[in-house]
Amino acid sequence: MRLIADGVVDRDGVGGLASRLSYSTRQIERLLMAEVGAGPLGLARAQRAQAARVLIETTAMPMAQVAFAAGFASVRQFNDTVQAVFAVSATELRRKAVDRPTSHKAGPAASPLAASPLAASPVAGHLVPGPGPGPGQTLTLRLPFRAPLCVDNLFGHLAATAVPGVEEMRDGTYRRTLRLSHGVAIVALRPAEDCIWASLSLGDLRDLTSAVARCRRLLDLDADPQATDQLLCEDPALAPLVRSAPGRRVPRTVDEEEMAVRAVLGQQVSTAAARTHAGRLAATYGEPVDDPAGGLSRTFPSSIALAEALSAPAQPGMAPLLAGPRARQATFAGLVTALADGKVDLGPGGDWEEARAQLGQLAGVGPWTVEIIAMRALGDPDAFPVGDLGVRRAALAAGLAKASSHLAKRAERWRPWRAYATQYLWATLDHPINDLPSGMGPRKNQVQKGASHDLSPRHHAYHHGGQPGRALDADLQ
Repeated sequence: MRLIADGVVDRDGVGGLASRLSYSTRQIERLLMAEVGAGPLGLARAQRAQAARVLIETTAMPMAQVAFAAGFASVRQFNDTVQAVFAVSATELRRKAVDRPTSHKAGPAASPLAASPLAASPVAGHLVPGPGPGPGQTLTLRLPFRAPLCVDNLFGHLAATAVPGVEEMRDGTYRRTLRLSHGVAIVALRPAEDCIWASLSLGDLRDLTSAVARCRRLLDLDADPQATDQLLCEDPALAPLVRSAPGRRVPRTVDEEEMAVRAVLGQQVSTAAARTHAGRLAATYGEPVDDPAGGLSRTFPSSIALAEALSAPAQPGMAPLLAGPRARQATFAGLVTALADGKVDLGPGGDWEEARAQLGQLAGVGPWTVEIIAMRALGDPDAFPVGDLGVRRAALAAGLAKASSHLAKRAERWRPWRAYATQYLWATLDHPINDLPSGMGPRKNQVQKGASHDLSPRHHAYHHGGQPGRALDADLQ
């Protein structure tokens, strides 16, 4: 499902999906039909149809442009799918959207689409109406989420660890570059009362769906905070931390390999030093980006680009790729080479436990680094860096445990949401990752409209941090 959502079927077909998973196409079809009631083509088609509907109802893009932006191979396929899925033509969908009354709610003040002649209420929770963008123009979208959403540590973490040239905070908005299948992009994210506003500057509209998926992944917007918080509140010592600021998310990533590299760069150095190292790598080996609206200049380099730089013949007087002790350089080189060679698979179709085992075989990559990568890159909601100094100190202050062995045992009751318990523990520490950046909006979990839910045990089913200082800063990358 993660691979389909990432666009593998659209790019490589069912055969490509099956190959990635080492299954036959027949096995993939049978398994998906048994588990979710639809095959891979049907799931990919539904995703394309929803993307098309958003563009039809909320922009003035020509229908042919909508078809290819949504991932359809032809205009005829687009027309047939829209008619089959929504029982109306694409033209009728747009007409009905234009006829809807205008909402009093507006998008971000800086949105170039807000003054569009088609300005109307956001439809189906995704896009603000606007003209059809070409390459380099901007689409502004609403990214909905399950309430409540605590934004303090989420955006605070991104701001505190931002890589120069790749990420920045500007005018109360988090901005960063993306490497996508058909080119580079810039995304700007800002929290609002009931959504995250996302402005996307795409080099190629075919990357729209993938860009949206990466933004949602970065902010962990598909999490179920009610299920998570309900279970964590069953621990009487952890419950006060949850109830004081419900809806914490795990700050994740737009690129799994980037997150792994940054985790290694952050080992045993300050946040500032880790940002400096990452910024130098981006400035030297990242792909250039034109950003007239801000100060972004590069993408974060791919593992392949870094591996090629490592293997290039050394030139007289040339500085090493990564400054620091030789052991740290060796760890960095080993990780980058393993990622580039495919010996470590952190992709959306990878197996979490297998990835842990692959990472653990690399020299210099210990249990803490493995769990940080599992938490933020792989998206494992049960990842738990039990040896993290900040987690241990927060747990001790909360009366949860006095030693790592006791904490590991206590944390068993938090499964399968130990990554979220980690966020609540880290949030008790005095560190910039827990501070909502200036000008970003309401503080202390005010972005939680509709969040009237009971956290008592009878309801519902279903990074970094550490001590302020070197140990914490090592966690934060």
